[in-house]
Amino acid sequence: MKVVFLDRDGVINEFPGNGNYVTKLKEFHFIPGALEALHLLTENDYTIFVISNQAGVGKGVYTKQKLNQITRHMLGAVKKTGGRIKRVFYCTHRSDHGCDCRKPGIGLVRRALELMNKSIRSAQRAFFIGDTEVDILAGHNAGCKTIFVLSGREDRRHMRGWTVKPDFIAQNLLEAAQIIGQNHLT
Repeated sequence: MKVVFLDRDGVINEFPGNGNYVTKLKEFHFIPGALEALHLLTENDYTIFVISNQAGVGKGVYTKQKLNQITRHMLGAVKKTGGRIKRVFYCTHRSDHGCDCRKPGIGLVRRALELMNKSIRSAQRAFFIGDTEVDILAGHNAGCKTIFVLSGREDRRHMRGWTVKPDFIAQNLLEAAQIIGQNHLT
């Protein structure tokens, strides 16, 4: 099973800044190399899922329709450049909602695996790529190998206080894709 779970903001597209959200198409900008990375992972037969917290919807900052419009734009650009994202899963709940789908919970990872008729035990052969401690915790909680990318919200200084460290560190998604190619879990 070759599966990669990706966070969105700070991994695929530029992080909008603390407390900010990507609320419009004109605010969504791919990180250099991200489209190439998605193409590379697709070419190497990885199934790609996006797992992203988007609490701005639950807070009323932007609508689910705007989020869907941004997602369609992202998926179209990925497809046009030879990549394929199987499915995008968002937790649109506020952090105080108490759901299991908000990272570091693994509800969305579980749903993605169910699409493939796999159990959560299968995640130990998957990779989870993110730009925050919450992403690394989600990947760890699901049993995935984790890759922390330095292209988003947090950097190496933040890692000092983390209780769970990533398995790998990459500059960006393209470097993470190369790490995956070198460390494929059979």
